[in-house]
Amino acid sequence: MQCYKLSSLVSSMSDSDPLPSFSPDFLNLTPSVLLNTGARMPLLGLGTFQLRSPEDILQGVDSALSSGYRSFDTASVYRNETELGRALRELLPKHGLSREDIFITSKLGPKDQGTKAREGALRSLELLDVEYIDLYLIHWPGTQGLGVGDLRNSKNRAQSWAELEELHAQGRLRAIGVSNYTHGHLKELLEVCRVKPAVLQVEFHPCLAQGELRQLCREKGVCFQAYSSLGTGSLLQDPMVVQVAKGCGQSPAQVLLRWAVQQGVPILPKSSHPSRVAENGRVFDFVLNPEDMKRLGNMESGKKYCWDPSQVV
Repeated sequence: MQCYKLSSLVSSMSDSDPLPSFSPDFLNLTPSVLLNTGARMPLLGLGTFQLRSPEDILQGVDSALSSGYRSFDTASVYRNETELGRALRELLPKHGLSREDIFITSKLGPKDQGTKAREGALRSLELLDVEYIDLYLIHWPGTQGLGVGDLRNSKNRAQSWAELEELHAQGRLRAIGVSNYTHGHLKELLEVCRVKPAVLQVEFHPCLAQGELRQLCREKGVCFQAYSSLGTGSLLQDPMVVQVAKGCGQSPAQVLLRWAVQQGVPILPKSSHPSRVAENGRVFDFVLNPEDMKRLGNMESGKKYCWDPSQVV
């Protein structure tokens, strides 16, 4: 087994997946995908789930910016939007960057589904202290306080989307999308929306390849984005992943992240530790060979390590 160098990347990618664009200053700028809004979203972003303390956020963001990350993912339920906004304002000048150089994603919490959606989105803008959010997602198809079988969930999703469409039209939310939507949830939205979702963010790794959902996204021009690429850490010890990593001379984390980006799928690895942030960012200077891509793909089992939205009506 061996890894290919960067020059082999394009030929190894699937024809049906979006191709990232590469900058001449490749080591300093992250490859990106083109959204249906016409904007570009970096393939690599820093996830901030469970990063709560100002110190962790500041260290994580500083390390990420030093390592070439230009995308940052938060959410209302993460309770760190204020800390992330403050860290970016403090650190962007240090790295010679401005607000326009980075891509910020946040998400509407389940408690704000429906009538409170506009209020929730405006609160995220206020806490981040930004004039616009690059990408704003409905975080979950259900509504806090309602059972998964409650038909009001569907009504609330539609109302939330209508509110986000208005803020999108005003330029406050540059792109809007959804997270944790199933094939059925996404089809339902696509049938009624005025503004097509730009992104679907879901759990994605070799054990959960989401083939049917990815196909729908390709057909409808929705960017498919991964979270939990490492299976909440469980896949780092998987024998197949470890074997591929040893053959490539890369870490298991890099192999799992590379498996996604080599298919044109944006990733959001999470850490505040400088060395791990840097390691997670080094996934654009090698390419997994077709045999290893297939071996990892054959790990598909439907295994979920995070939340299961399939029961939400």
